[in-house]
Amino acid sequence: MTFFALVLLAVGLAADAFAVSLVQGVRMRTIRPSHVFVVAGAFGLFQGLMPLIGWLLGAQLGTYITAVDHWVVFGLLAVIGLKMVKDAIWPGEDDSELESQQEAQLGWRGLLLLAVATSIDALAVGLSLALMDVNIVEASIVIAVVTFLLSIIGVVIGHRFGLAFRRVAEVVGGLVLIGIGVQVLIEHLVG
Repeated sequence: MTFFALVLLAVGLAADAFAVSLVQGVRMRTIRPSHVFVVAGAFGLFQGLMPLIGWLLGAQLGTYITAVDHWVVFGLLAVIGLKMVKDAIWPGEDDSELESQQEAQLGWRGLLLLAVATSIDALAVGLSLALMDVNIVEASIVIAVVTFLLSIIGVVIGHRFGLAFRRVAEVVGGLVLIGIGVQVLIEHLVG
């Protein structure tokens, strides 16, 4: 996987964190750098840790599925990407419940819960990365840094402009994940 593809993957994974950061920015009456960095740090930390955990799980299973690994990578990324796009276009009951929870007072427990919830995709991607020739430490660092930076941007934009970009970020993130899955599939099938 090229560094550019890795950055695109990180951007796709960070879409949920960016969207939640927008909500956090809307909630902040006054924006303080310490609050911005706490929110971005929590999202970046979990987005960086989850691929490592997924990779460790995938490495254990890798010898059993090497013949179909490209299909597994494609399938995982496509399912995650399609779910992100679907949730952005057709929000369900869970979305309104999540948004109302996000608008409530956010303490450490709430921030931790949101950071874990937005990084579940990264766990699944970590499983996929175990099947590819990827330096997982580099990948996790890139994912963490990109998520951290996009979360900072999300809080600031959310504070200034509201929730107008949330759905767009989720659709773009989902499409990026699907595109990377297709690229991996084509590379393995074509050679």
